[in-house]
Amino acid sequence: MKKAYYGDFGGQFLPESAMFALNELEGAFLKFSKDKLFKKELNELLKTYVGRPTPLYFARNLSKKYQHEIYLKREDLNHTGAHKINNAIAQALLAKKMGKKKIIAETGAGQHGLATATAAALLGLECEIYMGATDVQRQ
Repeated sequence: MKKAYYGDFGGQFLPESAMFALNELEGAFLKFSKDKLFKKELNELLKTYVGRPTPLYFARNLSKKYQHEIYLKREDLNHTGAHKINNAIAQALLAKKMGKKKIIAETGAGQHGLATATAAALLGLECEIYMGATDVQRQ
C-alpha cells in the first residue's frame, strides 16, 4: 500500500495489526474497480434494487418564493430512504467478491446501519451493526 498523504496534510494512522486487512481491501478495490462484470453487477443492483437513478424534482413553490429555479435530487426515494444504500451496496458486493462472509459496521444516526444490514441481507452476508451509547440515547 502506498503512503496515504494528501499534499502536506493528512495521512494514514492505524494499528499495524490492521494493515493486512487494509492492504487486502485496497488490492480488491483496485482489481474490481476495473472489472467490467463487477461494474455491471453493481450498476444492475443500483438500478433494480436501490432505485437509481433517482429523479430531480422541480420545487415549484420554493422556486417561486426565492425567484430561482430550484431542483431537489430525490435521494430519499432510494431503497431504505437515503443515499447511504449506494455505498453500502458497493461495499457489500466488494466484500462478497473478496470471499468475506460477514460485514461489520458502525452507525451514528442509524441510517448507515440500516443500509449496511440491507445490503448484507441482499447478498447473503452476515451483518453486525454497532452504535455508540450516546448515539443510541439521541435516537
